[in-house]
Amino acid sequence: MYKAIFYKEWLKIRWALMIFLLLGVFALVNIFLNVRYGVRFMDAHDYWYRIIIQGSNYAASLKYIPLFAGLGLAIAQYFPEVLNQRIKLTFHLPIRENKVLLMQQGFGLAALIVLFLIYLAVFFIGSAIFFPSEVINMILVTIMPWFLGGLAAYSLVGLIMLEPLWLYRVLYAVIAYGFVSRFYIQAVPMAYSNMLWFFSLTAVLTVILVLFSGYRFRKGEMHHG
Repeated sequence: MYKAIFYKEWLKIRWALMIFLLLGVFALVNIFLNVRYGVRFMDAHDYWYRIIIQGSNYAASLKYIPLFAGLGLAIAQYFPEVLNQRIKLTFHLPIRENKVLLMQQGFGLAALIVLFLIYLAVFFIGSAIFFPSEVINMILVTIMPWFLGGLAAYSLVGLIMLEPLWLYRVLYAVIAYGFVSRFYIQAVPMAYSNMLWFFSLTAVLTVILVLFSGYRFRKGEMHHG
C-alpha cells in the first residue's frame, strides 16, 4: 500500500521535478559562465573585492528558482488531488487520513530537498573553481533562506489547494505571500546568518499545516464553496 502511494506521488511530480532540475542546472551553469567572464576580464582580485567588500552576490540569478520549484511541485502534486475531488478516494484507503496526507507531503518535500541538494552541490563545486572556502561559505549562508522559502512555499500551497472554501484560500494565499516574502528580502551577504535557525524552524512547522485543510476537506465543507 505504501509503495503504491509513493509511486502515485512520483507519477504526479516526476515531470515537474525534471523541469526544475534542468532549469536550476541551466541557471547555475549561466552563473559560473558569468563568474568566469568576470574573473578573466575584471581581474580576479577586483572581482573578489566586489563580492567580499561591496557585497555583490554572484548567485543572485538563482534567487527565485527554489521558490518556483516549491510552487511547481506542490501544484503538480495537489492539483490532480483537488480536481474533481479526487483526494476523497485517497481518504478512503485503509490508512488513517492524516498519515496519508503526511506521506504525500513527506514524499514531495523529500523530492524537493533532493532537488535543492543537487542545486547546492553544483553550486559548491562550481564555486570551488573560482573562490576560496570563505567566500563560498558566505554566499551559501546568504542564499540558504531562498531554499528554505521554497520548502515553506511548497507546504503552504498544499494548505491552500486542499482548503475547501475559496474565501479561506484567498486569505491563506495573502498570509502565505507575506510569510514567504520574508525569505527573499534583499540584504547584504551574511545579513541573516543569525536568523537561519528561525527560517529553518518556521519552514519545518509549515509542513503540518496541510493537515488542517485536509481535516476541513474530509468534513465535507467543500460543498459550501
